[in-house]
Amino acid sequence: MKIRYMLLHAYGMGGTIRTVVNQANAMAEAGHDVEIVSAVRRRNDPQFAIDPRVGLSALVDQRDGIAADSLARKVWRRARGKIVPYGEFAADYFTERVEATVIDYVSGLSDGVLVTTRPALNLISARRTPEGVIRVAQEHMNLGSYHEAVREQIGRHYGRFDIITVLTETSRHEYHDLVPGTPVVRIPNAVHMDQRKHSDQSEPTVIAVGRLVPQKGFDMLIPAFAAIASRHPEWKLRIFGTGPSKERLQAHIDEAGAGDRIKLMGRSNRIHEELAKASVYALSSRIEGLPMAMIEAMGHALPIVAFDCPTGPADVLTPGKDGVLVPPRDVDALAEALSKVMNDRELRLRLGAAAAETAHAYTPEVVMPLWEDLFASLSGGSGGSGGPKTADGSQTAR
Repeated sequence: MKIRYMLLHAYGMGGTIRTVVNQANAMAEAGHDVEIVSAVRRRNDPQFAIDPRVGLSALVDQRDGIAADSLARKVWRRARGKIVPYGEFAADYFTERVEATVIDYVSGLSDGVLVTTRPALNLISARRTPEGVIRVAQEHMNLGSYHEAVREQIGRHYGRFDIITVLTETSRHEYHDLVPGTPVVRIPNAVHMDQRKHSDQSEPTVIAVGRLVPQKGFDMLIPAFAAIASRHPEWKLRIFGTGPSKERLQAHIDEAGAGDRIKLMGRSNRIHEELAKASVYALSSRIEGLPMAMIEAMGHALPIVAFDCPTGPADVLTPGKDGVLVPPRDVDALAEALSKVMNDRELRLRLGAAAAETAHAYTPEVVMPLWEDLFASLSGGSGGSGGPKTADGSQTAR
C-alpha cells in the first residue's frame, strides 16, 4: 500500500513531527511503501530518525531564506479566496508560493493514501486532492483550541475526507458533531516504553516538561509551587523546555523569591533520566491535544497532578487511580493537590504504579496495528478487524 504523510516542516522539532515520523517508520516496517512529504524545508537534516525505507521530500526549499516568501506573505494577507485561513496557527508559513505548491502536489496525486496532519494541510487536501486518493485528516489538537475561522472551514470542508482521526474521545465527539456525515476515529499517539526506569520516589522533585509558551501554563505552576514551598522545604520544581516565555517565567520565579527552589532547566537530551529521578509530574496546561510528555512521565511510574484542561488529561487519567485532576487554571487547587501528593510517599507509589500500567495502552505495539487496520479497511482490505476501531476496541463512530 502507498501511504504518503504530509507535514508542514518534517525537518523541524515538535510532537506532531515526532508522532508522524514514528507512524511512517512503523508502516515501512510493516512492509508498506511510505513517503513523508514536507511542505517546506528550513534545515539540512531531519531532527528525528527516519527509517531509510521511508522516502522524504520537500516541496519548497527555504534553507537559503524566506525573503521572497516574506513579501508574498504581505500580499497573501490582503488577497481573497485563499484556502488557508489566517487564524490557523501556521498561517504565516503559507505564503502564496507555499500554498500554490502544496495545491499543485496534492492535485497531481491519483492513488494511495494521503495523510495530512494539520488544518492548513487538511483544508488544502479536502478541496484539491482527487477522489481517487484515500484522504485521511489527522488532527493533533482539540477543536476548541482553533480560531473560529478555522473551525468554520473545518465544518464546511472536512466532510470530503474518507476519515478524520483524532487523539482523544472528547475530540472524537467534537468532530463527529461538527462533521456528522464523516467517520471519525480515535487513535492516540504512540509512546515508546522500552526499558523505562521507574521512579523510586526517593528524590523530592516535581518535574514539568514542555515548550515555554503560554499554552503550557508554567506561569500558573510557578506560583502554585511557590505557595506551598515553605511546607516542603526539601522539595524543588524543575521545568524542562525552551521557548519565548523564558524571561517572563524567570521573572515570576524571581518575584516569588524562589530561585533556589524553582529552576528553568532548558532542553535536556537525557529527559528520561530526569523523569526517572523525579517523584511527581505536574501538567499545568491551558489546553492540550494529547499530552505526550505526561504519558512519557507515566511510563516512568510518576504520579500526575494536572489541570483538567481541554482536552487530554481527563482522556488519559482516572482521578484517584493514576493521578489527580483539579479545575482548569485554579492555581490554589493545583498547589493543594501538589502538596498532598508531595506529602505522601505511599500515595505517590500507588498512583505511579497505576500510571505506568495506563501508559502501556499508548505503546506502539497497541497503537500501530490500529493504523494498519484503518488503512486496510479504507483501501478495501480486511485488515483483520472488521473495520476501523478506536484504541479501546470499540467501533469507529460514523
